[in-house]
Amino acid sequence: MAQTVQIIMTDDIDGSEATETVTFTIDGHGYEIDLNEDNATALREMLAPYRKAGRKAPRTTNRRRAGTTQQRNSETPKIRAWARENGYEVAPRGRIHQHIIDAYHQATGTTEN
Repeated sequence: MAQTVQIIMTDDIDGSEATETVTFTIDGHGYEIDLNEDNATALREMLAPYRKAGRKAPRTTNRRRAGTTQQRNSETPKIRAWARENGYEVAPRGRIHQHIIDAYHQATGTTEN
């Protein structure tokens, strides 16, 4: 039996279909966001003056040790349950939007690892 798996990315800003994942780092923290073409262009245009005035930082390797992902994701089931109980739409699997994670930590008085 053949299967077709289709992954549909959703723009993290407006909920439309995303066309790419944009990664960036600020204040030593790396982020990635799924955006449609217009929002990705807007982000790049907004950051353009800062990129032009800045300088490239040296690349560092940030390899995670075995077990780090599991430790970081140990709260994921709690966050999903909290989100559903508080009216957020969350998928049963996959990435949880950062604004939901932030709301969970604010509501529970906890911090991210």
